[in-house]
Amino acid sequence: MLARIATFAIDGVQPRRVWVEVDIHSGLPTFTIVGLGDAAVRESRDRIRAAIQNSGFEFPARRITANLAPAFLRKTGPGFDAAIALGVLAASGQVSGEALSDYAVFGELSLGGELRDSPGALAVAEGTRRAGLQRLIVPRHRAREAALVPGVEVAGVTTLRAAAALLAGGAVPPLPDEVPERAGGARAGSVPDLRDVRGHASAVFALEVAAAGGHHLLLEGPPGTGKTMLARRLPSILPPMTQHEALSVTRIHSVAGLHHRGLITRRPFRAPHHTISAAGLVGGGAAPRPGEATLADRGVLFLDELSEFARSSLDALRQPLEDGHVTIVRGQRALVFPTRFMLVAATNPCPCGYAGDGDRCTCAEPDLLRHRRRLTGPLLDRIDLRIRLDRPSEGELRGAPVTASVSAAARVAAARERQGQRLRGSGWTCNGELDAGLTACQLAFDERAANLLARAYASGALSARGRLTLVEQRLQAMEAQLALVAAAPVGIAPTAPPIAQPTTPAPAPPPAAEQPPEPVAAPAAETP
Repeated sequence: MLARIATFAIDGVQPRRVWVEVDIHSGLPTFTIVGLGDAAVRESRDRIRAAIQNSGFEFPARRITANLAPAFLRKTGPGFDAAIALGVLAASGQVSGEALSDYAVFGELSLGGELRDSPGALAVAEGTRRAGLQRLIVPRHRAREAALVPGVEVAGVTTLRAAAALLAGGAVPPLPDEVPERAGGARAGSVPDLRDVRGHASAVFALEVAAAGGHHLLLEGPPGTGKTMLARRLPSILPPMTQHEALSVTRIHSVAGLHHRGLITRRPFRAPHHTISAAGLVGGGAAPRPGEATLADRGVLFLDELSEFARSSLDALRQPLEDGHVTIVRGQRALVFPTRFMLVAATNPCPCGYAGDGDRCTCAEPDLLRHRRRLTGPLLDRIDLRIRLDRPSEGELRGAPVTASVSAAARVAAARERQGQRLRGSGWTCNGELDAGLTACQLAFDERAANLLARAYASGALSARGRLTLVEQRLQAMEAQLALVAAAPVGIAPTAPPIAQPTTPAPAPPPAAEQPPEPVAAPAAETP
């Protein structure tokens, strides 16, 4: 007898439908699983046999063949257990085979017949809807996550026996209680606030400009000046995610096994250690998995001590920064992982950390040269903003904060709203995502600004990429500056710090009477 049931494989972060076909014939008792499964799939034979018997069903003492189609698609992980087990029960007449036609099934089985937590339930639910199926059986632990997809009736069950009862016409169990959870497990209210920052008016303003335009940011300065402190407060001023972005982030974190309860509503903030490998940063492995760049999608990737990262790891970031995705090729398979994140990096200006801080630097010239070589030009050219942080004065440390996160977030949200109106219908959401063609269409500047850019490009101070970045960053900076004037922080005196300098340089500005409102860029390769 033949039974057929739908399940899904996770290919990168996308679901791929898999048909589980179970055939039972007379012959010597054997249980074979074919269809290009990995070790976890092959080992599932013993789990399924024990789960069926311990659930009170009879395991057929005949020749059993389970095929996972299509055969060319590699199947990884134990998420096929429940579908194969129900297929065996349907082929042996212990559950209704007709009822299986409306269901997709996903989950790992224990030896006792319990459905265990199986990462990727949201992706499976999305695949179920695309396949035109109406019902989905998943482990109860993942039911609320799968129920985020509209149009799919999700049944969260705890045991194989409960799944069989559901197929026999039983009632769909209610969803488990919702437990609020944020990206990375952070609780509401735990994000640090800009009220903690004293001094650094220009750096705080640069943080707002980066958040408003989705620009990459490099913070450079001596140890203890607040680089990490500022970077960790960036999520507190980012605009909330749209429903589409939240579902995408939740799917990625679910596939990676980092989230299982409801919708992620806070933008991710990832801060890997500087010993991370290139595969850990951008994704990879024998069975490719999302890297930190993908886990930071629609959020922030913070690289502290940037100069200590391996050069191969930093070079691997070039394409993800440029394209917003990374393609991993393994064994004639090409998997695409999204990497639309904001890069925020912090570094010391030299090995001892005190270059530019009076005469405290003790580094020799060879040490400075080696330090500069760690940060390659192609990577720095992709970073839109760079700002130098110096030690705040004693008066600044004793004084009031520059702003609060709630006020800065309101200004960022207003700037994002203006960008959204301007970019409506283009597929982009902020200036940092614009490509060359759209940048030229959206941004206009007067003759004086055009001449300034032309001279910078002719002198080699600006690359073609930096020229476009400079234009869009200046427009965003002007928008944010207008927002600062229009909306002063509540209870805090408004400030007007200078606009953060781009990484690519420009020649000396015209005389003061003709000087444009934004400052001239600092050299990208220069290390103070």
